[in-house]
Parts: sequence; C-alpha cells; structure tokens
Amino acid sequence: MADVLPLVEARLRSALGEPDARAAVTFLGTDRIEVLRFPAAGQEGDVVRYATLGMAAQPMADPTAALADPVKGPRAELVLSVRSGAADTDKVLRPLAVLAASPQVEGVIVAPGASLDVGEPLWPGAPFTSVLVAEPGGLVEDLELDAPLDPVLFLPLLPMTPNEAAWKRVHGAPALQERWLNHGTDLRDPSRRSVPLD
Repeated sequence: MADVLPLVEARLRSALGEPDARAAVTFLGTDRIEVLRFPAAGQEGDVVRYATLGMAAQPMADPTAALADPVKGPRAELVLSVRSGAADTDKVLRPLAVLAASPQVEGVIVAPGASLDVGEPLWPGAPFTSVLVAEPGGLVEDLELDAPLDPVLFLPLLPMTPNEAAWKRVHGAPALQERWLNHGTDLRDPSRRSVPLD
C-alpha cells in the first residue's frame, strides 16, 4: 500500500506553494500530525494558510463499527486560512493538530457541516474556540488514490464564535453560512466579531 502522506504533501505544495514552517505534534496512541504554514503570497497577499499533514494516513472509522477497516473509509486533511499580522495565529498549530487527531483519539468522522471545538481560543485572544468544517474542492483539489482507497479531501475550516456555534447547533450549517454571506462576513479576519444572529 503506497504511503499516502508524501502524495498529500505534494498536493498541498502544488496548490499553496512552499511551506515556510512546520510543526509536529504526537498524542499518546496516535500517529504524528504535522501542521504546515504556507506564507501569504499572490493575489491574496495577506492570507496565511495552515494545513494538517497526517490525518489522512488512516481512514476515518465509524465509531459504532466493531472493527475499523484499515483501508476503506473517508480520509481528510484540514486547511485554515486567516489574515496575517492582526493576531498571533501561528499559535493555532497545536489546536489544529488536536482537531486532526480527533478521528484517531475520539473515533469521530470529520465531514463538511460538522463543528469541531478545541475548548480554548484557537490562538491567544482569539474570539473563536471552534470551527465549522466547510465543503472541500475549492482551494486544494481532492487527491484521488488507487482503489480501494477513498480520496483525500482537503476540508476548509471556518472559525466560529461561541454564539455562532450555538446558533449553528439549532439552525444548521447552511443557515449560518448564509448569514455570513448576507452580512459580508470576512471569515479570514482573526479578530472579527460574531455575525448578527437575531
């Protein structure tokens, strides 16, 4: 079975350029998770991107299954885009690694529409403790793997304030995303306020 991670890193580099920093985190009983930092470049000159590397090494398993399939099952990595310079967003590396390890640690399947909560600010002073998992395929194309492996999806993360997360639990992810759109919310602003929810 081919090692998936070199292919994943190659896809990230082709889509986002060369990373200028990387950090590795290992949690007890899990594979190593790396987080790569891709500096601001090109048309969106002030947007820095963070991408996990390691989450896709194993397929995500249904937590109700008696035995995890070592081959089949969804695979994903996480991508966060924020404006640089306004906050110490480089401290997001560990929270991102925690989220990327959650399928192995907690047996969850991370999919579009899900909320992921780290229980603390994503970076110092951040108004966000959780993220909304958005649809893949925009920034980084899905990575097709040889059958029977599922493709690797690159899932964008959209930071949510606690109020937005609570509102999303009641009304659903599409309603929150529509509200963000209607209010012209800059989801990459590391210190933005909550969208009006009344």
